[in-house]
Amino acid sequence: MTISTVQLGHHQYRVLQPARSPRFAGLYEGRLGAQFCLDTETAVMFAQAWGLAARSPRTIIHLPLRRAELPTDHAWGRPLDLVLLHHRLAFPPSRWKQVRSRLGAGRPHTVVLPGRAWPARPAADHLKAWHQEFRDHLRWDIAAETLVLTGSREAFELQADQVRALAEECPAHRAHDPTTHCCAEIGMGRIRRHPDRRRPYAELHAEYTR
Repeated sequence: MTISTVQLGHHQYRVLQPARSPRFAGLYEGRLGAQFCLDTETAVMFAQAWGLAARSPRTIIHLPLRRAELPTDHAWGRPLDLVLLHHRLAFPPSRWKQVRSRLGAGRPHTVVLPGRAWPARPAADHLKAWHQEFRDHLRWDIAAETLVLTGSREAFELQADQVRALAEECPAHRAHDPTTHCCAEIGMGRIRRHPDRRRPYAELHAEYTR
């Protein structure tokens, strides 16, 4: 990974990026959310970024997906980059374009994640999301050709097992049967039962495509 520091007025932001852009990836904005096409390398990169976002309240995690080779058979909508960040940073997505324009090559940075970075949560934890008072959902915005996902550690961890499975289980499933549909369906925003007009419920459909 590489890390850069960007100063905007009185605010200083740390941005963590992969040392090398993914070779193959496609994240597209759609009518009901976003479609994310991954291969093995990008799935591992995505899982690492997810685990870091949950545990790094002062760091912006940026995956420059638009630099990758785009899929030809799953493309719809406009291509996007991906930013993941902890809600404690209180980062306005509208500021991302300015931050990105100031990013340099960055300096090498070693990241070590604990073995339980992608925990499986009991069904009861997921059922809490159906309650009106639940606040640990992922907020989403699209700014400067980037899907920005913001959440608490709880919000990221509730989806973490799906993200882990993309990297650890999908390659084996596809090797056994190349026609297998292997994906993660990651909810973004408040559920439809308790809608939020500003950030309506949407879904990030992350599909292992090769």
